[in-house]
Amino acid sequence: MARATQVLAVTTTVAVVAAIWLFVDNRSLRAQLSDRATGSAAAAAASEKVADPEGLDPWARASRGGTGAKMHGTPPALPEAKEESRLEKRQRRQAEFAAMFGRGSGETPDEYRARMVPLIKTGLAIPRAHVEELRKQAEAAAHITAEQSKKLDAAFDKAYSNVLDYANKEIADGTLSPYERNVSGMLEFAGGLGTMLGEVNGQVGQVLSPDQVKALGDSGFEWGEYLAVEAPWEKLDPPPPKH
Repeated sequence: MARATQVLAVTTTVAVVAAIWLFVDNRSLRAQLSDRATGSAAAAAASEKVADPEGLDPWARASRGGTGAKMHGTPPALPEAKEESRLEKRQRRQAEFAAMFGRGSGETPDEYRARMVPLIKTGLAIPRAHVEELRKQAEAAAHITAEQSKKLDAAFDKAYSNVLDYANKEIADGTLSPYERNVSGMLEFAGGLGTMLGEVNGQVGQVLSPDQVKALGDSGFEWGEYLAVEAPWEKLDPPPPKH
């Protein structure tokens, strides 16, 4: 059970970051598509205003009339697009990740929070709504009372506080850093997170009866997944500036 919770912590931690990344990336893509659409419309409108073929550029006139090429030279050509290698793509993605989640030059902690908190909340909105709905269904299936649910929330609040303290320590000492790839550090963090979330199972057993715990398990609900998504990650301390 402990190992399964640690594996879940790894995958959920990655999912949390991915949800935020995809939200920001999709927003950027939508902005680019909007800009391209605007540019295409402007280009089309401009082309409609060209009534005289002689108003075209000299290389276009040369291609139509067969003259002018000698005068104006070889038409300009765009450089061939270079295909990224897997290593180059990984390096580019890491640079983008560092620019998004790292502290900018001269950026204060308050400025960092003002930039990141809305992104984190929006990126986690759908996953959080999903696990909240799963919890409602699981609690109904296990016949968990409103009083029991409140006791569980109190236990979770303590777990969240411990998780944030643990994560902030890892951020401060550089184990979790947006500036470099540190797979071993991420796995170390996720392992500790899995242990902390696994301890919540014992607290759940003190609130619920064995039959209720079994009913939750049979429903497919997993407290580790719920806690990892619902943890208040938007309250994390900003990372130190890049040296």
